[in-house]
Amino acid sequence: MEVESVEALRAHVGKPLGSSEWVVVDQAMIDRFAEATGDHQWIHVDVERAKREMPGGRTIAHGYLTLSLLPRLNANIYSIKSRKRGVNYGSNKVRFTAPVPSGVRVRGHLTLKAIEPMGNGCSRLVTEATVEVEGSDRPALVAETLSLVYE
Repeated sequence: MEVESVEALRAHVGKPLGSSEWVVVDQAMIDRFAEATGDHQWIHVDVERAKREMPGGRTIAHGYLTLSLLPRLNANIYSIKSRKRGVNYGSNKVRFTAPVPSGVRVRGHLTLKAIEPMGNGCSRLVTEATVEVEGSDRPALVAETLSLVYE
């Protein structure tokens, strides 16, 4: 979805903005995240042990890896043509509600909850982001996220 301005986006408050493309979360991605963060817990990186001890026999992605995918997943859901820049501002609430097993596909869904004027051409957007795991009834992540948009 593409809108001209934040003002035009106001018509979508309280509504879903859309869904992303599917992204594969494979073991290579999980291993790179473990290397970048220093989180080498076996449930994420030990494929052989996971085969023996994990439900489903696979490693799982770090919760924070799933969270870190939001910019990638959300990038093509909507755009504001007249914006000068956008900045991630934080999260009010993040929940990791189901695991993301290695090798699955995930996609994001966004709902616009609010637009708050901040002054000087800046607006704070409040969205609810969910990350769906293909074939699962429960989302892997539900988060209320904040971004700043400058026009």
